Amino acid sequence: MSYIIGVVLFALGICVSVALHEAGHMVTAKAFGMKVRRYFVGFGPTVFSWRRGETEYGLKWIPLGGFCDIAGMTALDEVTPDEAPRAMWRFKTWKRTVVMSAGSVTHFILGFVVLYLMAVTMGLPNLAGPTTTEPVLASTSCARSATTKEQAQDANCPQGAARPAEAAGLRAGDKILSIGGKPIATWDEMLATVQATSGPTEFDVQRGDQRLSLIVDVPKVQRWSAAGVKEVGMIGASPQLPAATTQYGPIAAVGATFSFTGTMFSETAQRLVEFPERIPAVVTAIFGGERDPNTPVSVVGASRIGGEAVERGIWVLFFFLLASLNFFIGVFNLLPLLPLDGGHIAVVWYERVRDWIRARRGKAAGGPVDYTRLSGITMVLVLIGGAVTLLTVTADIVNPIRLQ
Repeated sequence: MSYIIGVVLFALGICVSVALHEAGHMVTAKAFGMKVRRYFVGFGPTVFSWRRGETEYGLKWIPLGGFCDIAGMTALDEVTPDEAPRAMWRFKTWKRTVVMSAGSVTHFILGFVVLYLMAVTMGLPNLAGPTTTEPVLASTSCARSATTKEQAQDANCPQGAARPAEAAGLRAGDKILSIGGKPIATWDEMLATVQATSGPTEFDVQRGDQRLSLIVDVPKVQRWSAAGVKEVGMIGASPQLPAATTQYGPIAAVGATFSFTGTMFSETAQRLVEFPERIPAVVTAIFGGERDPNTPVSVVGASRIGGEAVERGIWVLFFFLLASLNFFIGVFNLLPLLPLDGGHIAVVWYERVRDWIRARRGKAAGGPVDYTRLSGITMVLVLIGGAVTLLTVTADIVNPIRLQ
């Protein structure tokens, strides 16, 4: 039941975000005096609506976002005589830019607010990866062969299994300084060195104020990995991971949230750059291949992960995903491609630059861009976007990404 609640909550969060995106367009358009005809949450048949002033507000049956109908968004849009003076395309370039970018800005604000509330309550995730984890032991266990993925994920130790680290006297809290004379700085370095080692090996260890030299008899075992089964050295030890989150006071949380937001923007841009090259992996996953956790996910996939996070009580992950999705939608929507808002902004600024050049040459300003000439490119981009959406939704249904 908690999984279903999580899925519904995450999907509801996305719907609210998209509805507020459209509200951003509406509020800024009204502020500049543009005519806003309708603002609806959802699509399909109307559940109910009401009129306030010149705008009709309402709710539709399919709760997937919403829309804001601004009169004269392009010069091709039909407007009534009373709407013509307030048609959007007649307003100054900067005002039209503000209105069209307001949806993405709303997503950015929502993402920031979610992160700030996390910072002062449950804490912000520490994004430091395994490569920065210090070589400090959290616990010791056994060294055993595992030739399948299921065996590798099983943390249970068979009775009588060898425990090399424990047998050598290593304890939780010990920091590995060197192995066989090779200095060790991170857990990944320690892991790689151990895997390439076998037999009695000297471990230099820091334990409190003491520096110890212990001899660990490192056995070779067979271990499964995505690249196949191979023989590696293993001592049976787990790393002491850094705290999962850091909580801040109300004032300190502002700076921490700005810093964290900057990191997320950088990662979002990187994901967008890598987006096309990850599509083949989505296709492979649909036809039975292993699903790469770094492949794109749809709203369906994000909602499923959100549901799993709630099921396991990992609310930090739930809200982190919600903030991440808001940043991604906001950045994606600003790409200079029609029919995205970024495409409309690009057209507006093309007109502005074109008219500036014409003015420098003593010519009159040109007319509004004829969107019919861009319809072919727009249709191609819509078809590509639809195909990618279909692929990711299919993959998220037949072979979803799951929490480990």
